[in-house]
Amino acid sequence: MNKYNPLSKSGSLLERAGQVYDYVPSKKGGPIENYGPEILPPEITKRPMVPAASDRAPVYDGPRVIVDREKLREAGFVVPDGPVTGISEEFRIIKRQLLLAAKGTTKQARLPHGERILICSAHPNEGKTFCALNLALSIAAEKDNEVLLVDADFAKPSILSSLGLEGSKGLMDALADPQLPVEDCIIHTDIAGLAILPAGEQTNADTEYLASSRTQEVLNRLTQNNPNRIVIFDSPPALSASPASVLATHVGQVVMVVKADETTETALRDALSLMAGCDNIQLLLNGTKFSPTGRSFGSYYGYGE
Repeated sequence: MNKYNPLSKSGSLLERAGQVYDYVPSKKGGPIENYGPEILPPEITKRPMVPAASDRAPVYDGPRVIVDREKLREAGFVVPDGPVTGISEEFRIIKRQLLLAAKGTTKQARLPHGERILICSAHPNEGKTFCALNLALSIAAEKDNEVLLVDADFAKPSILSSLGLEGSKGLMDALADPQLPVEDCIIHTDIAGLAILPAGEQTNADTEYLASSRTQEVLNRLTQNNPNRIVIFDSPPALSASPASVLATHVGQVVMVVKADETTETALRDALSLMAGCDNIQLLLNGTKFSPTGRSFGSYYGYGE
């Protein structure tokens, strides 16, 4: 209410309410008068454009090695841009859970170092390299991620041979030589989103190098300025070589491959105890011959029939 205009005792409720709140309605049928101060548009000051700082690594535009697709197909791996198969569908499901843990959701915080995933098994020949490579090929197809596959089976590396690639310096060389940037050891492939870090030169001190303070520095460089990179380690078998247990302390997720009808419960429990350096361990059953629920991935697209 305006103190200079005493409230009138006559008039409708609307008119008296208008007096209380100093509201002056416009006249019906007439022009709308402006009873308030004129509102001017804010003055626009031209400022020089400053490019926003980016935390992403520059796009690699150097040479790329060619991966033999036919070799992948013959070995039963996921083939980039190939038909949808049962194996490609299975790894689509597997990777989704791992990526959600790495990124976090509105209901669950991201795992510390969740972008580092270790693929392991209790014994040799249980399918860890097969699963590591297929997982990497599947993640490489993501639109928001790229993947670095690290051959961390230093005694018996097989990632390069599985892809039909030649050997070169790798992770162990970068750990042993402080002057060698680990980025210089990465092999970029012609598969979009897929890069490889070889195992490097063999040494009898691989466990000790992995336990050194330099390892954390080197591993940090793998994702430095590249938050969308997922790093997959193909580890030695946990019950056959000691580096596996040390690698587990450097990652956020461990996938323990269990071969159907071969991996014993005793061996599995022993292997899991050695991987206790990582708080997040999941089991992956490999080599099953039937599904009790009737899974038939791939057939829905017409390729698995």
